[in-house]
Amino acid sequence: MKFVNRRKELSRLNSLLRSPTAGFAVLWGRRRVGKTRLLLEWTEKNKGVYFVADESAAPIQRKFFAMAFEQTFLGFSETEYPDWQSLFLRLARDASRIRWRGPVVIDELPYLISESPELPSILQKFIDHEAKKAKLVIVLCGSSQRMMQGAILDESAPLYGRADELIKLQPIAIGYMLEALKFKTSRAVVESYAIWGGVPRYWELVSKAANDLYETIDRLVLDPMGPLNEEPQRLLYEESPPAIHLRPILDAIGLGANRLSEVAGRMGEPATALGRSIERLIELDLIQREIPYGTDPENSKKTLYKIKDPFLRFWFKIVASRRSLFSQVSTSVRYQWLKEGLGGLFATTWEELCRSAVPRLSENWEAIYGQAGRFWQGQGPEWDVLSQSPDGQHFLIGEVKWTEKKPSAQWIYKIIQELKNKGIPPVKRHPAAQLHYVIFVPDKPKQLTLPPDVRIVDAKEVIEVLR
Repeated sequence: MKFVNRRKELSRLNSLLRSPTAGFAVLWGRRRVGKTRLLLEWTEKNKGVYFVADESAAPIQRKFFAMAFEQTFLGFSETEYPDWQSLFLRLARDASRIRWRGPVVIDELPYLISESPELPSILQKFIDHEAKKAKLVIVLCGSSQRMMQGAILDESAPLYGRADELIKLQPIAIGYMLEALKFKTSRAVVESYAIWGGVPRYWELVSKAANDLYETIDRLVLDPMGPLNEEPQRLLYEESPPAIHLRPILDAIGLGANRLSEVAGRMGEPATALGRSIERLIELDLIQREIPYGTDPENSKKTLYKIKDPFLRFWFKIVASRRSLFSQVSTSVRYQWLKEGLGGLFATTWEELCRSAVPRLSENWEAIYGQAGRFWQGQGPEWDVLSQSPDGQHFLIGEVKWTEKKPSAQWIYKIIQELKNKGIPPVKRHPAAQLHYVIFVPDKPKQLTLPPDVRIVDAKEVIEVLR
């Protein structure tokens, strides 16, 4: 699959090479997010050395590391290095001799640390002295966010504060999906993103599969031999330390439990016992908190917990409870179950995308708006999109609709009226703020006559700004 996006990350990495002095960067992020592909593209383009660690013993890890430099430094791997310090000293000496600056990329650093706990301190001394003298550019990378935190990002870590660039790699934005997978319509892009999210590994598998969404899901996920059939299990097992014990929380959320008390009830556990587990899942970027727009995050008792990644949301909502059945029934039955469940997922993802797009979309509106959120209160009405301008003079109220067919003009007028009849949400705002309304739909009717305080936004517009 074509390498797309990552322009900002590449720019930051390239800035290290443009500098006449040594450079040190740290890159981390959840598994499957594309760290390795990014670093390989960058390293190869700049004639550097890329090394990915594994779970082998420390002496073997050092041997593999030395072999990665064999083409750059002839005879480098012929020496047996008794420890990491001697290896790094040789690396700096040979690099200085031929004025080679790298880059040197060490991927999956936590695997090295698990076998050599002293490594962060050794790296700290190396980066502060020998690497600095040799003007080497070094990048450390890892998927285990807990171990990266302990080794580099925590204030007590030996390498804390030394990085010139700290890059947390996020999933690829939906705006690049059309470029990578060649969809024919914006609606198809949203539907596909609702399943695969922004994870490059999933996009790569989709690019080799059938064009039909249902057929692709069936082949990659529902089939017991599909490469993503047990993907959530693998993700949790591959964490360091393994996080498989957190699976019941994800199952509970997938079954519709979004409040902490509901999750605890599903699991038969007291809510007070889940605090650390919830925080770990947030740390792993697997779940996220949501509070009503305008509510103090420190004091909110209305917090909801949602699975953050679209693919995991799909898997735990639709696949987890039916895996056994999916493996036994016919393809037509599996498709029917998918069709029954995917509409809600499409709507949820579309709503999230619309809120994310508001600040960028509003650059061409009557005012630039800040981060958007939704508001709910007990059994009262809900508002899908709320935002206000930084000066408080403009307040945005939005409604998000996902429709199977292109909506008519009359249907749009009805939605506008229903939104205005809903009134103004009870959130803090400037009393003199001008009210503006926006309706988000997958496709616009061709001819619409709108009042001056209302605009319609479609999927094409949302996707274009989310890049």
